[in-house]
Amino acid sequence: MNPDDLRLEVATTVDEAALAAVSTLVADATRTDGVAPIDDQVRLDLQYGGGSGTEHWLTGERPDRLVAYAHLAESDDGSATAHVVVAPDARGQGIGREIVGRVLDRCGSGGRLWAHGDLPAARRVAERLRLARVRELLEMRLPGGVALGEPTYPEGVSVRTFETGRDEDSWVAVNAAAFASHPEQGRMTVADLRQRMGQDWFDPAGFFLAERAGELVGFHWTKLEHADDGRLVGEVYVLGVAPGAQGGGLGRALTLTGLRHLRERGAAEIALFVESDNQAALSTYRRIGFIVSRTDVVYARQR
Repeated sequence: MNPDDLRLEVATTVDEAALAAVSTLVADATRTDGVAPIDDQVRLDLQYGGGSGTEHWLTGERPDRLVAYAHLAESDDGSATAHVVVAPDARGQGIGREIVGRVLDRCGSGGRLWAHGDLPAARRVAERLRLARVRELLEMRLPGGVALGEPTYPEGVSVRTFETGRDEDSWVAVNAAAFASHPEQGRMTVADLRQRMGQDWFDPAGFFLAERAGELVGFHWTKLEHADDGRLVGEVYVLGVAPGAQGGGLGRALTLTGLRHLRERGAAEIALFVESDNQAALSTYRRIGFIVSRTDVVYARQR
């Protein structure tokens, strides 16, 4: 298959037929690779259309048969991130390298490319295009047999669960402060929050808020879904502590509260994602019993 012979459509939104084709492609790649090639934000952009800087690249031999899919998202600061998925039966023919090159050309000097799972094929493409690893996101998992201690909260802190219609604005504000330096999480808006609240997995009973004197100072938002094999898998979806409340054990207490909730709901295994250079968080998670299970990599062109 010659990459130059493939048809390419670039769109800001996708219709039902295109969404079905992308879903099939992603499912095929996930089964083959053992890791999903896109993240939650890409799935939401496929469902809701994304913002003004979002593009969907659909590459195929015919409309219902995609050979590759690329997702581009431009941030407010002008940088852009991308995901690229190539059909398993179309690999090894230079298609991935060609599309990644075009995508990075489109993204410009601030372009970044996600490679979930740090797979050999992605590393080969990165090597041939002389891309540098600029970020690593670790997935950590807590085995089912690890015992969990009781959470101990700092004096004056109380915990309750999220209330729809009451807590959206305050959560977005504290999330932005807790993740001020994070390239994705800290930019979440109320609209982004509500998109996630509209997903089948959302459960306010698993969204814990810590307050002191009526002010939100931390949170642990958990996620619980069925894996392909039917097992319930929990996730530390987002955990944050307001800057003025950090360092007093609040993060660990919130972590344990969410983990115990997921265990009580029947989670066979619990996962989380953490930046590889966040040594404080890594130390906390390792002490609880989490182990690194995979690495997601962000690549960029060398300057």
